[in-house]
Amino acid sequence: MPKPMSEKEAIAYIDTKPGWAMLSTIGSDGYPHTVPVGYFRVNNKIYMGCRDNTQKIVNIERNPKVSVSLESGSTMNDLKGVLLRGKAYVIRDDKDRLAISIQAAQSRGVKKVDFPKTVSPNVVYIEFRNFKITSWNYR
Repeated sequence: MPKPMSEKEAIAYIDTKPGWAMLSTIGSDGYPHTVPVGYFRVNNKIYMGCRDNTQKIVNIERNPKVSVSLESGSTMNDLKGVLLRGKAYVIRDDKDRLAISIQAAQSRGVKKVDFPKTVSPNVVYIEFRNFKITSWNYR
């Protein structure tokens, strides 16, 4: 029987970056649209970078309710993961995107002298916050 992680354990698990996050948005047809995305966490927010006007961005702007799933393990004996549910916001402002890009560089251990000075055109960030955590741990 799986044992849920505490919120502190779930956040620590997210920070281990067990793999790609699976972002699920709601398509115009009402069906889930699930895609793998890279991510990083800053305080109580998770950021995901992507090209603007992709299906996930169009879906978020129509309906900001999303879920993000992270999972690791190869058998039921070592399966562990989290499901996060909440609202996502698209960040397009250049100043905000640059600040997030710098936070991303910091999270990867990039030296301050190598921090980004500009942002790429047509790239946005998805900000995911105020999410509820469901977790499982079969270990």
